[in-house]
Amino acid sequence: MKFKALCLSTTVALGVASNAMAADIVIGLPSWPSVNAVGNILKVVIEDNLGLEVEIQNGTNPIIFEAMDTGSMHIHPEVWMPNQQNLHDTYVEGKKSVIRGGGDGVEAFTAMCVPTKFAEENGITSIDDLTDPSVAALFDNDGDGKGEIWIGATGWASTNIERIRAQSYGYAETLELQELDDTLAYANLDAAVESGKGWIGVCYTPHYMWTLYDVTPLEEPPHDPERWNVTQPTDDPNWLEVSSADVHWPSAYLYPYFSASLEESYPAVAGLLKGVDLDPDTVSAMTYEIAIKGIEPADFAKSWVAANEERVLDWLAN
Repeated sequence: MKFKALCLSTTVALGVASNAMAADIVIGLPSWPSVNAVGNILKVVIEDNLGLEVEIQNGTNPIIFEAMDTGSMHIHPEVWMPNQQNLHDTYVEGKKSVIRGGGDGVEAFTAMCVPTKFAEENGITSIDDLTDPSVAALFDNDGDGKGEIWIGATGWASTNIERIRAQSYGYAETLELQELDDTLAYANLDAAVESGKGWIGVCYTPHYMWTLYDVTPLEEPPHDPERWNVTQPTDDPNWLEVSSADVHWPSAYLYPYFSASLEESYPAVAGLLKGVDLDPDTVSAMTYEIAIKGIEPADFAKSWVAANEERVLDWLAN
């Protein structure tokens, strides 16, 4: 009986492994809304137009890049640059196992935002205001006497950079740095707006929040590359100690990245990823449909592709 049970277990395990390996293309998805939208759209386009089977797997940026390097994943739909510069340098410039697609990319903006009404009522205009303990205390929503600031979700490269910025500006001493999933963070923002309490956190485009809330980015010194010295944990265990960034974020751009192996195994997919062309308003609208209206990403993707046939055909023409 033990032998039969072992054989049965082995057979089941092999079946699961076989199913897991059955997909032609694997798309890796981090946790934010826009990457979910774009990833599902790419899945529909590839399956409907190229006849390939596509699987979606969740993962953080470093895990997806490592998987694209080995070929166990093939596509990251939305990489923020220069946020992921270290991964770009390692796998695109160094190993040359990953390729950046998407032409000029989708322009993005990142800052720290406060609800406009709250900022005006309390005279909060600059990021330097956050180093004042009396100002920081205005963002205390858990009653411990110290305000909270949302710096992003765990696993985002930008979250590490926000931790560096908090240290460089000095508000790491006056505010509790919170790492939360963005859906929870914006639920907190919604509650704060409704109650008139303070909230401060990362704001970026493209994102649905600009449609829902009136928020104000805090003033900062303009970006200066000489003062933007950012090291990620994957590059140095002492990343926080050796980094500094007391200026505004640089302009960012979003691109699809893909495993270089696709150029030989599925060149039509590689061509598609080089041809993808989106804009901030389009991507923000996508996030609104999924995150706010609650449309399932797979259902949204099918509808979007059907409504944007000419655009998709342009992507496929590469």
